[in-house]
Amino acid sequence: MSAPKENQFWTLRSTHGRAKAFESPQVLYEACMEYFEVTSERVWNKIEYKGAEIIKVEIPTPVPFTLTGLCIFLGIDENTWQRYRKNDAYKDFWAVVSEVDKIIYTQKFEGAAVGAYNANIIARDLGLIEKTQLSGDAENPIAVTQTTIVWGGKEIKV
Repeated sequence: MSAPKENQFWTLRSTHGRAKAFESPQVLYEACMEYFEVTSERVWNKIEYKGAEIIKVEIPTPVPFTLTGLCIFLGIDENTWQRYRKNDAYKDFWAVVSEVDKIIYTQKFEGAAVGAYNANIIARDLGLIEKTQLSGDAENPIAVTQTTIVWGGKEIKV
């Protein structure tokens, strides 16, 4: 038997909608710091072959922080993280999300800068682009007139 028409049974609920995955920004922050700690302890072994006798060498390499890895660790999807980042209902979380995004960005950037990570992959992931403008015609050779690096949505002319 179905519920009677125009019923108000929904008003009897103690809560409406789904509960937040994290009850406070502090709880989210602590969970994110735990992800960073756990991930910092993990290593991947990069395999290289060295020497005249070709010896297999395993080089421990740190694991980069990723938003996908963080979301898996937290048990949320990336859409939830986006809501924490932008939705007015989650204003209290904005500072934590901003700080965590900066930590992930910085760790990847610094890791690529020192050669721990593949710089090309990390540059693409972080949205770093190098543009070179070439000019020339049939009578004049091609010359580099301007190089621009796009970083964080801002163009820097070199």
